[in-house]
Amino acid sequence: MAISLIDFFSYACLSLGIFFWLWGTFPLLGNRSVLFKLHGLSVADTLGSMSMIVGLLLKIPSEWPLLLLAIICLAIWNTMLGYVLAYCSSRGGDDE
Repeated sequence: MAISLIDFFSYACLSLGIFFWLWGTFPLLGNRSVLFKLHGLSVADTLGSMSMIVGLLLKIPSEWPLLLLAIICLAIWNTMLGYVLAYCSSRGGDDE
């Protein structure tokens, strides 16, 4: 049984996405600061999720509008979350 080129790239993207998810999770066990851990986790999760969505896009191209919307929402959400975390950490916990 031969696997098509599109199926190969789809499975490669899905596998890469799972790899990024796991790769972002392992540094949580380290001794770095919480914000460094969150940054690494959010970047790896974003790349992994986007890679998996691209893999799904190759498998089911008829759903491209929803999958493209998912990629855009992931990019915007994680960017804004990074800015919120940076703002909260720069305040240093002082109450005004």
